Amino acid sequence: MTAHPDDYPAASAPDVLVVGESLVDIVSTTNGTTEHPGGSPANVAYGLGCLGVDTTLLTSIGGDRRGVVVENHLARAGVRVLPGSRHPGRTATATATLTAEGSARYDFDIRWELPTAAPIVLPRIIHTGSIATFLAPGATAVRALLEQSRPECMITYDPNIRPELLGTQAEARSMFEDLVPLTNVIKLSNEDAMWLYPGHSFDDVASRILKLGAEMVAMTLGPGGSLLATRTAKLFIPAIKCVVEDTIGAGDSYMAALIYGLLTGGTDGLAPSQLTTIGHTAAMAAAITVGRAGASPPTAEELDAALTTHASSAGIAGMALPFAAGDGAPNGA
Repeated sequence: MTAHPDDYPAASAPDVLVVGESLVDIVSTTNGTTEHPGGSPANVAYGLGCLGVDTTLLTSIGGDRRGVVVENHLARAGVRVLPGSRHPGRTATATATLTAEGSARYDFDIRWELPTAAPIVLPRIIHTGSIATFLAPGATAVRALLEQSRPECMITYDPNIRPELLGTQAEARSMFEDLVPLTNVIKLSNEDAMWLYPGHSFDDVASRILKLGAEMVAMTLGPGGSLLATRTAKLFIPAIKCVVEDTIGAGDSYMAALIYGLLTGGTDGLAPSQLTTIGHTAAMAAAITVGRAGASPPTAEELDAALTTHASSAGIAGMALPFAAGDGAPNGA
C-alpha cells in the first residue's frame, strides 16, 4: 500500500495518533454468534475518543461491509481514520470463543500492511502495539514511523501478545525488545509478561524493560491489580472490585485511560503521585469495561463519576514497592 502526503491532515495535530490493526471480533458463545468492531489499537483509539481525546487512527480497513461497520463505529467516538488506511480487500477478523468464566480464545484472519508515508504534523502521543508490531509487512512500516517520530513525541506501546500469529517465543521477544528503546511507556498484561519471560517475576520483567530504555512500565495483573514502575518509583495499584460480564477490551480500555492520564498529567506525569492517579484511572476504566459485554469503554463522564464514587468510599492510595528487582512485587509464579 502506498500513500501520498496529502492523505494526512496537516492543518492541526491530534492529541494522539494510534497506529495498528482494525478488525471485526466475531464472538461465539453458547447463546450464538455476534460481530463487533475490534482490534486492540482500534479499541484504544475508540476508548480515547470516548474520553474526549482528539484521536486519529492509521490502520488497514477493507472495502467490504465489515470495513464500513468498523469505520462508522470509530466515527461515533470522534476518531478520524486516515485516508491511507483504506484498501480494496477484506477487513480482518478475530473469532473469539468465550468460556463460561468469560475469558476468550482467539482465531485470526488478518493481513497487515500500512502506507509508508509519515504524518506531516505529529501528535503529542503515538500509540501502537499488538499484531501491528509483529506481523510483516506492516510491522516494518510501524517501526519506521516510530524511528521518525520518537524525538518529537511520546510513544506508548502495548505488545498484546497473540501467540497464534507469532513465530517462536524467542523471535517474538527479540522483536518486542527491539522496539522498546523507541518507546517511552510500555503496557503489558500478566499473560504477555509470562509468555515473553517465562519463569521471571513481574518485578524482574518490569526492571528489564526499563533497562532496555522505556521510561515507564504498566503491567496489568487481572484481579491482582496492576504494577506501575519507572526508573525511580514503583507502585502497586489494587484492582477495583466488579462483576465480570466478559474481559473483551479490558486491557485496551486500561491503555486508553493510561494515555488519557499521561496527556493530563502535565510535566510531573511520571511522578509517584501522578502514577497513583493514572493507575487508578486506568483500573477504573477496565473495571467498567469488564462489567458489560464486548469492548465497551467508558465515556469521560462515566469514568469521572465512578472515580468520584470510589474515592469517597475507598480512597485512591496505591502501595509503594521497593525498587530493587525481585524484592516484593507480585510475581507470576
